[in-house]
This record gives sequence, C-alpha cells and structure tokens, in this order.
Amino acid sequence: MHIESKSSSGISLVPMETRNLTNRIIYLRGEINGEKACDFVEQVLYLNREDDSLPITVLIHSPGGEIDAGMLIYDVMRSSKAPIKTVCTGKAYSMAAVLLAAGTGGRYILPHSKSMLHEPLIPNGVGGNCSSIRSISDSLIETRKMMNDILAKHTGKSEEEIEKETSYDHYFSAEESVKFGLCDSIIEFAELLP
Repeated sequence: MHIESKSSSGISLVPMETRNLTNRIIYLRGEINGEKACDFVEQVLYLNREDDSLPITVLIHSPGGEIDAGMLIYDVMRSSKAPIKTVCTGKAYSMAAVLLAAGTGGRYILPHSKSMLHEPLIPNGVGGNCSSIRSISDSLIETRKMMNDILAKHTGKSEEEIEKETSYDHYFSAEESVKFGLCDSIIEFAELLP
C-alpha cells in the first residue's frame, strides 16, 4: 500500500511501511519467519541509529511462526537501546505472544484482541530413525524449557504455571492477557496515534 507524500518537488507515492517507520512504528504481521525477522532487525537498527532515546512501537498481528526467527526478534527487542513498546492489534498467538510479553517500553493490547500460548510444535512432522527422533524430542523439550523460562520472566508466573497453561492451545481475551501478565494494560487505538 502506498500513500501520497507532499514535498517541495511535488507529490510522490511512499510505501506505508516507510511512512510508519518515519513515525517509529514497525508492524509485525503475518507468520513470523526468517525474512520477517531480518527485516525487523534492519528496522530496529535504523531507528536506534536515528535516535536511541525515543521509543519504537511494534504493532503485532500474527499467528506466530518459527521459533528461531522469533528468538532473533526477541533478542533484538531485549537489547535495543531504544525502548520497544509492543501492542497486540488483533492477535498475538504462539511466538507472537512471547514477543508481546517481551516489550521493554510498555506492553499493550487493543480491547478485542487476543493472545494464545501453547507448547512448541514440530514443524513439518517427524521422520527418520529412532536416534533422529530422540534427538528431535530432546531438542523440543529444551526449547519448551527455554520458552517457559522466558514467559515466566516476563509474566511473573512460575515455570510450573507456565507449563500448565501452555500444555494446550490456551486463548486469552484482552482482559485475561493483562491478568496473566502477557501485557500491562488494554488501550484504545486512538492512544497509538501521533
């Protein structure tokens, strides 16, 4: 999507993403994958170079996705000098819910948005010999422990509570997301406008 931008040299079309970046807004939408994670890294680097004292707003509308890609985004968010404000705009499921909880400059959710947590899943099924399957299983258990540790850190819940709540697809309303500690409060969209 493009919008008109007026300057002394006339009117030009500018990508919406560029306009949002000018306002220090990154929109993380759709499935989280390697390409989106790399784009996110570039945007956060750029905004930190511009001014690392001003907050960056990350709008999240995602069903989740790849854990490795999500962990790259998580690491960048947590180490950014510019505070990262996260806002769930519709849904933050699975890895996206972890990113919502990891905001460093406030964590918010719109009134009718939802979040969802569950255990890590094996992408593309399992195949191979017994040793390979055991290795995959061991890796999945390690990943589950890592994700539970991260969620416990950001929600204030115990690892046991996190393990219980992620043992199935657990959907949270906006109110439940705040109560569980995935975000700080419910906000209206108007509060995001410059």
